[in-house]
Amino acid sequence: MNVSLTLWVLTIVGLIALIAVDFVIGRKPHEVSIKEAGIWTVVWIILAALFGLGLFFFGGAAPAGEFFAGYITEKSLSVDNLFVFVLIMAKFSVPPQYQQRVLLIGVLIALVLRAIFIAAGAAIIANFSWIFYLFGAFLIWTAWKLIKEARGEQNDEEYEENRALKAVERRFGVADRYHGTKLWIEENGRRVMTPMLVVMLAIGTTDVLFALDSIPAIFGLTQDPYIVFTANAFALMGLRQLYFLIGGLLKKLVHLSYGLSVILGFIGVKLVLHALHESGVHVPEISIPVSLGVICAVLVVTTITSLVAARKQSEVEAAEATEAAEVSGTTEADEREAEHRPV
Repeated sequence: MNVSLTLWVLTIVGLIALIAVDFVIGRKPHEVSIKEAGIWTVVWIILAALFGLGLFFFGGAAPAGEFFAGYITEKSLSVDNLFVFVLIMAKFSVPPQYQQRVLLIGVLIALVLRAIFIAAGAAIIANFSWIFYLFGAFLIWTAWKLIKEARGEQNDEEYEENRALKAVERRFGVADRYHGTKLWIEENGRRVMTPMLVVMLAIGTTDVLFALDSIPAIFGLTQDPYIVFTANAFALMGLRQLYFLIGGLLKKLVHLSYGLSVILGFIGVKLVLHALHESGVHVPEISIPVSLGVICAVLVVTTITSLVAARKQSEVEAAEATEAAEVSGTTEADEREAEHRPV
């Protein structure tokens, strides 16, 4: 798809306008309700769908299919980010009324960093076709790692600050409490960061780690930098509302890691096949419609099996709680009877 500089500029200006509207609407610190989060989640999904339809009418079915496949993949991978965002919020004890501001700025930082990753990835792909072998192998390895984590072999229960963030904290210093939405304050004659800025940087820089697998994954679906960027932008820009909407449901998505591992492994295989084809080896390539169908099917199955498993687990826990209460009640009754029994 040939994208002119004018279209790039108009797209970026449009995204900035949407971000500005989002910021103005949520500028007053407040706790985000499920209703508010749900409405804005739907709005961002509709905007992404309209953009995809625009690609269909002006660019054809292929670019539109690549965008939707990339958007759905990035959206599903971004849900995995939310688990870490929850840990970060807990680590820094972010007050509920400030969480939306933290996520907004944190996601903007993540979007800028991803844009740099995308530009670098596009330049590498344009000059070194063998990079697809590396991307494919990395995604397959990441898929295996996700399976191990899902099975409990690797499980990080607490967020640990990365070295870069710790270095910034040592360099500038951090206030001992939140000061509203302020990012910097004067403390003992020295300008220091507030915890608000630290947690924003934590979310933004942590997303870079997720980009290490999500960027190769979407390049496995399309090599068009414009589609890669816009799919990432729409997936990330609706992430803040999604955090508040499904925050309570995250623990119920018990099979999410398995689903993501299947998606990443599938795209990894697709990349390897594409690399072989580019090298002159006659192998079948996986089309975008097939990729989109597989990704959607995996997400649907994963969601259904997760909810079923979560419901069964809740029933087991409820039964155990009832049994424990009955045992406790029986024990207390026996003790009372023993107290009133004549000696």
